[in-house]
Amino acid sequence: MKKKILITGATDGIGLATAKQLASQGHHLLIHGRNSEKLATVKQQLLSEPNVGEVECYTADLSKFNDITKLIQAVTQQHSTLDVLINNGGVFKIAQRQTDSGLDVRFMVNTIAPYLLMKGLTPLFCNTSRVVNLSSAAQAPVEVAAMQGKMQLDDMSAYAQSKLALTCWSHFIGVECATTGPMVVAVNPGSMLNSKMVNEGFGVQGNDIEIGANILVEASLTDRFNNAAGHYFDNDSQQFSAPHSDAINPQKAATILQFLTKVTDAHRV
Repeated sequence: MKKKILITGATDGIGLATAKQLASQGHHLLIHGRNSEKLATVKQQLLSEPNVGEVECYTADLSKFNDITKLIQAVTQQHSTLDVLINNGGVFKIAQRQTDSGLDVRFMVNTIAPYLLMKGLTPLFCNTSRVVNLSSAAQAPVEVAAMQGKMQLDDMSAYAQSKLALTCWSHFIGVECATTGPMVVAVNPGSMLNSKMVNEGFGVQGNDIEIGANILVEASLTDRFNNAAGHYFDNDSQQFSAPHSDAINPQKAATILQFLTKVTDAHRV
């Protein structure tokens, strides 16, 4: 059965590799990127895949609340259903660390934007829909002041904290939605893959990007993930495993979810 799938950050790296695999399987793809010209180029690449289905482009800067709102509105105006949301878009090393709204860009793109997209697109989900959140093996306890934009962190600390926060809300929202859907799961696609993020952040080539794409496709479509709601899949060990202990701590989660709810309400996303 062909699925309707939205992939953020689909113009390079793991997102692009995942989009190519899904396109070749004939799924209806909604691809997101920041640059409309780059998106158009990627769309043509995908349309050249054998057995390709429909491909639509959506442009948005995930560090901007207005862009996220417009992305949600554009998708909901065009579609009444969505089978899979792959929250792949993310940042690590970036020159401008603060958003227009005063938040840390790493938290905004890696933690907040995926939450806002999941919440905003909820009317399109059914009980078999899936939300696949791109986590990481890099997870560190969240400093609330940093998440709120009140203190600055170095690139690695901000990235690791933002990924723990993402893994945390994925767990608790996933458990909450386990019986009604969507199925929410956090996935570490594999460490040090050959992505733009790894190239720029660490200056190394990295491992085969298809390692990450393979598991995102599997998490999006296969029976192996039917009962994965609230779980964390570690592709380095190729199994479901325990994330950082803070990610499943109810008190830590309450703080993170309270902040996310406050942000959502404040910006009416």
